Amino acid sequence: MSIITLTTDYGLRDHFVGALKGKILSDFAQAVIVDISHDIDLFNTTQASYIIGASYSNFPKGSIHLIGVDLERNNENQHLAMQWNDHYFICADNGILSMLTQYIKPQKIVSINIHDRLPVEATDLDVFVKVACHIAKGGLLNVIGKEIFEIKQITELQPVVASDKNSIKGHVIYVDHFGNVVTNISKKLFLEIAKGRPYEIPVMQGQSQRRSVPIKNIWAKYSDISGAGNYPIKNYEGDKLAIFNEAGYLEIAIFRSNPKSVGTAESLLGLSYRDTITINFK
Repeated sequence: MSIITLTTDYGLRDHFVGALKGKILSDFAQAVIVDISHDIDLFNTTQASYIIGASYSNFPKGSIHLIGVDLERNNENQHLAMQWNDHYFICADNGILSMLTQYIKPQKIVSINIHDRLPVEATDLDVFVKVACHIAKGGLLNVIGKEIFEIKQITELQPVVASDKNSIKGHVIYVDHFGNVVTNISKKLFLEIAKGRPYEIPVMQGQSQRRSVPIKNIWAKYSDISGAGNYPIKNYEGDKLAIFNEAGYLEIAIFRSNPKSVGTAESLLGLSYRDTITINFK
């Protein structure tokens, strides 16, 4: 079984996703195609990086992850195929893979060089499809590219640790369907800096931007917030909280958030993409 996953900013209104699947099946009819997301914000490489990092490990080793976000080949961005943690990733060299490679060293990276072997009218997506199907059929990376050892990094939204180690400043990199906001502060970084110290996460309250009571606990799961008091769990609906999500990143949420009733972290706390989140240690 050869699994090819798709992560794009194409949306579902147009024909692009269906056409992409058709191209894959025309080249390799036995492929198993799985959609991860087609609702990445347009050209948002940081969001695409988070989504693929949060999802890839749920697939079997050897799966191939085609990432169609900001994929155009130009003077600044080459096309890449990377073997990493026994998975394969195909995308443009635009920083998307940097959230993966900062933790585990790639097994192999190649700069794709098959463009002149395809018809002159072939698109960037056609190149990605050809590479994905080549790998799915058992092909080697050195057949479709030249090995390289460095790729671009997403640096603009990296978390920053204060020189005195008393704070971590991160940013919102993703807002999910529930309005929960995900930051780029990893659990690994938090534990390295916290060293058991108490902490608080200051947040603003809605559009007024008035400072509200800071968050002083990062729970293991959402419902743990109810363990902080002696009230029925329903009483905590609408309360703000923080967890480290399944992908290992700090997430600010509203317990049982619902944009039509309770509200969300995005709407109630006025948080959105690129906003700053700080953890202060005492």
